Amino acid sequence: MSRHYYQRGHLVEAEQIDDVVAVRMGRAAVGTEAAEIEAELGSSAREQVREAGVDDETSEAFARANWVFVRPNQRTREAFTAGEAIPGTEAAGQVIRRPNGRIGIATDELTVQLRPTLSEEEVERELESLGLTVVIRLDFAKHLYEVRASASRDALAASVELHDNDHFVFAEPSLVEHVPARFRPTGARYPEQWQWRNAGTGGGTPDADVHIESAWDRTFGTGMRVAVIDNGFDTEHPDLASGLDPMSGFFDDVGGAVLVQGTAGMPDSNHGTFCAGMVGARLNNGAGGTGAAPECSLALLACLKDQVGTQTTLARAVAYAAVPSTEVPGAAPGSGADILVSSLGPNSADWDLTGTLELALEFAATNGRQGKGLAIFWAASNGRNVDVTKDEVVSHPDVIAVVRSNNKDREDNAARGPEVELIAPGVKVFSTKSGGGYGTSTGTSFAAPCAAGCAALALSVNPDLKRDQLREVMHESADKIGGPEVRYDAAGHNDDYGFGRVNASRAVALADGMRP
Repeated sequence: MSRHYYQRGHLVEAEQIDDVVAVRMGRAAVGTEAAEIEAELGSSAREQVREAGVDDETSEAFARANWVFVRPNQRTREAFTAGEAIPGTEAAGQVIRRPNGRIGIATDELTVQLRPTLSEEEVERELESLGLTVVIRLDFAKHLYEVRASASRDALAASVELHDNDHFVFAEPSLVEHVPARFRPTGARYPEQWQWRNAGTGGGTPDADVHIESAWDRTFGTGMRVAVIDNGFDTEHPDLASGLDPMSGFFDDVGGAVLVQGTAGMPDSNHGTFCAGMVGARLNNGAGGTGAAPECSLALLACLKDQVGTQTTLARAVAYAAVPSTEVPGAAPGSGADILVSSLGPNSADWDLTGTLELALEFAATNGRQGKGLAIFWAASNGRNVDVTKDEVVSHPDVIAVVRSNNKDREDNAARGPEVELIAPGVKVFSTKSGGGYGTSTGTSFAAPCAAGCAALALSVNPDLKRDQLREVMHESADKIGGPEVRYDAAGHNDDYGFGRVNASRAVALADGMRP
């Protein structure tokens, strides 16, 4: 069955999987009880969903997040159609396959923005008259809300109905999707952090690293707050715990997710822990390694637990990282991050950007650091010859897309295209792992925090740099690697290597030289 909705002003045609309903089980329902509730809803639709192209990784992610796919019985179908609560469940929605082949769940939640010229009273009247219930107000753009549609329609139908309403800028469904982490673990232990100093061991090329040791002679990143957005972190890791920033926290993506500040109850993720260690694992503490900026303050922000959630929650994390008062009224000006990095996103590169996340990226890039602008680093997709432009998040103009290099200073199976800006070590790099351990992993996921940590070093010697100035510093200081066969254009750019491999020493020196 064909369905339509609007996203960033464009009409999207998607395929609804017929006679299948996605239901999120109540948190209290586990084990036998959950199975009994699922059986009461109808019969399992796992095979039908698999035939529709949902791979095992995605299915398992939804299962971890308590979503089940069922062929509804008559009672469930009637309740769902009427928009009534289904006993033992928290949410329900249609399963749709988007043009890029990825699956989303369309519940009754959508994100809307009304015209800035409307008064607060006019906005409230308009929402009420249309049967839209406010879930949460999003403070990173004017008149931006996450709402629930009336019982008679889902978010897709509401999006189409509201598109022609002159009072609205946009109305987009808050699709629940699988947002995996961009890494491919190797499992092999690599005891030396060649990304910081490559002496040529292990078959590497000497100096095929980010040249960070001479940068450390000048700075360890003291005073910099780096926000790392991921699914979760081991906040008790001995190489991370002492560096945690008070703005650390997590979003629980259930019905208007609430930000929980602090680390108590923080979801754990090996991927996020590894990324955090690449940025800011502590220095000289007798533990297993160090990060690029070992004296920075780590603002660890967990969202999309189990790799399932909406871009609205991700947008809130981005906005909060830049300006904490968007989530915490009264938060002190200047309490936001100096650098933001995330390595979330599908490895297929097919990731469509919602208008809500786009607003958050633009808000952070413009308003972060009290108007100086926040530099946003994001891991591009893994995969040879993947077109980076298919990922609308990482190729957004306000995002610095980072790909990965190996210990021979060669690019290594990552997305390519004009939007790639930097390349950094990301193959068998060594960092922190959940459970207090250490090890190696491979992926653009780890190249991005490597680059972000080096940028934090550069910014620490000249905190007055604006976002675009810091971006230019990272471009100009990068090394043109890849060998004589790699051609860079007149602007110094190559589609596989961006502006080159990050060079922390040159970045720090260049930033330092720009001080008034």
